[in-house]
Amino acid sequence: MAFSDLTAVCIGLGTLYLILYRLQLRRSRPDEPPVIPAPGLPFLGHILCMALQGGRYMQQLGLRLQHMAQGGAGTALGGPTLSPSIQSTSSPSPATPAGIVTLPVPGSRIYLVTDPSLAAAVQRASRAMSFTPLVPDVTRRVLGLDEKTVGIVRGDNLTVASSPKPHPTGHTMSIVDDQKYDESYGFLADMHDMVYNYLGPGETLTNFVQDAVGELVGQVNSYASGLEVNASSAPPVVDLLAWMKHFVTLGTAQFLYGPRNPLAVQPELEPAFWDFVHGLGRLLLVGDRQPGTLMASLLGGRPFAARESLVDGFTTYLTADEHLSSASSEIVRRRVSIADRYGWTRASTARSELSFLFAGIINTAVTSFWVVLRLFSDPDLLQIIRKELQHDGADDDTLSVEHIRTNCPTLQAVYQECLRLGSNNMSTRLVLSDTMLVDRYFLRAGSVVQIAAGVIHADPSLWGADVDTFDPSRFMPKADKPGRTEKPTTKRHPAAFRAFGGGKTLCPGRHFATAEILSFAAAVVLTFDAEDAAASSKGQCNVPPKVPPRNDRVLPIHILEPAAKDVPRVKLKLRQPGRTLRVIP
Repeated sequence: MAFSDLTAVCIGLGTLYLILYRLQLRRSRPDEPPVIPAPGLPFLGHILCMALQGGRYMQQLGLRLQHMAQGGAGTALGGPTLSPSIQSTSSPSPATPAGIVTLPVPGSRIYLVTDPSLAAAVQRASRAMSFTPLVPDVTRRVLGLDEKTVGIVRGDNLTVASSPKPHPTGHTMSIVDDQKYDESYGFLADMHDMVYNYLGPGETLTNFVQDAVGELVGQVNSYASGLEVNASSAPPVVDLLAWMKHFVTLGTAQFLYGPRNPLAVQPELEPAFWDFVHGLGRLLLVGDRQPGTLMASLLGGRPFAARESLVDGFTTYLTADEHLSSASSEIVRRRVSIADRYGWTRASTARSELSFLFAGIINTAVTSFWVVLRLFSDPDLLQIIRKELQHDGADDDTLSVEHIRTNCPTLQAVYQECLRLGSNNMSTRLVLSDTMLVDRYFLRAGSVVQIAAGVIHADPSLWGADVDTFDPSRFMPKADKPGRTEKPTTKRHPAAFRAFGGGKTLCPGRHFATAEILSFAAAVVLTFDAEDAAASSKGQCNVPPKVPPRNDRVLPIHILEPAAKDVPRVKLKLRQPGRTLRVIP
């Protein structure tokens, strides 16, 4: 009897699995992008794989599908074999297009875009697809905003329905009312316009860059001076990533919020900031819980506690008006002014400042690390860069931001190649109404579109067979690399480089970030020499540090870091004792 019961249960589970498996394959219309079944558990498999494997899962899935659609077989170039279920359900087929597929997930669909021309089409369709409706829920979870503040962020003009409804024309489905939905005004629009206007090219941006670079170079000069004072001691050995994170964290807080910024007043908030950054995935799950609750304690853990400590520090800072009136930067004062105008409390504004601090620090710190490490690891390339940084009419102690922008093509190319290899981000949009993409693919209202930069950046058809190799000449139009028969810059689609996103969500701070990162990296390589600390300890001199692999098993929210165990430790030496760099425009 027990055996019969077990058999019945197994048959029932098997039947349920087959039903769910078939259900996930259903398409709204024949022209909806082909469905890639979830591996293992129907509807849940893709989500679970993303949670367990991070950005690597989507990248390798996308590369495999691209490779198959282009007529290839076997595993995608440069990537591990995916699960058997994916291999068996993703076999080449004339009906499988390159560039866009449907991933079934609970209650919705994800349209994964891996082709730059389709990515550009998504960007152009800003009325039909937008990230804006997703902002309130994301900020509520990550920052812990209360319902009143989330309501201000959402606004009546941005309201969306939980499920698609017939469009007034009667021909399509929509989750918004076109007569009410308007992204051109409201809190998010005002904040968006202010940031774009402030960080766009012009005198304001020039001054902002000058202040930021001045703080970061000041950090480098201060550290170098400390080495001179202790010249009799052995050269310091540092964790290069942590070392650069420290400079960028303190320097950014200083120029944004002044000398009495929360991280200066409470030094313990610096490691708390990085606990917050590295725990964003956990906050997306339980970040909206009240502090002290069981869910916050068990699942939120250190990131949750770190966020609340940062919020307390910024709340104290923002409630002291003298800080805002004199010490903080103009862009911070403008942000707070907009929040005040819309009725935010200062406690809620303090939570919002964490997102601004995140934007100002994380990618700057990590990208600067990769640029500096790439230069220190290649003595020939380092020599080229140092020669580029020499500018006529100025002494060797000056660092010219304008000269770096206009006369350092190799440094610019190194920076872009570091971004290509390190950017595994997803540009996400919500489909507001039934849409035909490039008059070929039907996208259902209420679904999510994700443009996979990690796939596009690793596509051999775009970047060449050596796509996994660090090669700055990809971004140098006049490069003549031996063995390269084509110059990728002449053929590559303009949307193939997605380090800063694209379309309406194109990063407003890209000009600022580029100037800041390149100037900071230049200051480091002009001031120091570095060698591998492990080799040095064994008596091997002047061995360049090795470049570790990136850790792509994390949520790809920012430029990927190496795993903690792989971060290089380097021995630093002053190149010219007594030298102090001076920043000039």
